[in-house]
Amino acid sequence: MCTVTAPVRLAMPMDDHAPGHARLFLAEAHCPAHNTSVLDEATLLVSEVVTNAVLHGAPPIALEIECAGSAGMQIRVSDGSEARPAVGHPGVEDEHGRGVALVDVLSEAWGVDPTPNGKAVWFRLRSGESGP
Repeated sequence: MCTVTAPVRLAMPMDDHAPGHARLFLAEAHCPAHNTSVLDEATLLVSEVVTNAVLHGAPPIALEIECAGSAGMQIRVSDGSEARPAVGHPGVEDEHGRGVALVDVLSEAWGVDPTPNGKAVWFRLRSGESGP
């Protein structure tokens, strides 16, 4: 557990602005002592998972960020739908369908947990940094 940065949560609107809100929140809320080395990957994956929640999920949508110290960052995006994300098989020119594949490739681990009101998609990024 991180002694520098407490876990945080953001409720988001179910609209096209949600991914932008999530990226800004992540930029402000990430742990500067441990998570700077994974911030670019986290920003990309947060945008993908929140976009999936907006397009395929149901309200309410929430983003949770937790620093695990030198072990990295864990992020959860919950929404009100029980439908699990699926790996897409987009064509070369398709604009959508790569989000889950990106999460699978870039994260150390990821999964989907049922919640009382839907599901939470989570992923963990391993940080190579050390700190308090």
